[in-house]
Amino acid sequence: MDAGVGFVTAGNRAWPALLRAGLATVDRDPTHLLEHHGIGMTDLVKRASPRADELHPDEYRSGMQRLEALCSWLRPGAVCVVGLSGWRVAVDRRAVAGPQIRRVGGRPVYLMPNPSGLNTHVSVDDLAGHFRAAGELAATADSD
Repeated sequence: MDAGVGFVTAGNRAWPALLRAGLATVDRDPTHLLEHHGIGMTDLVKRASPRADELHPDEYRSGMQRLEALCSWLRPGAVCVVGLSGWRVAVDRRAVAGPQIRRVGGRPVYLMPNPSGLNTHVSVDDLAGHFRAAGELAATADSD
């Protein structure tokens, strides 16, 4: 199901983690997140899927091309990629969570685990820590 809001399902822990990290103040409201906190959201792959392993590698690669263009245009402080598997397919198969060497649209990248409820080995507190680190990367990024 595509609800028009990222991470909208009840089992997904992205919004609780964003709230806990202090990066969001209203639950599941991407417009408020952008207007009041300067954080935008987009999907790497523009179709709903229950599991990341249902997506084809070409979908990730196409999504990276679109994300490159979007970030070159909008120039965010940083790009937080949520979900290691897509990044590993499209960019670096050995990538681990944290800041990445590869930039997207000239902007620094922070890679973090997927907040899906299926990814139970990562807690909401862990996810909040990753979101905070991505926010810190954006705050300290050069503005070139």
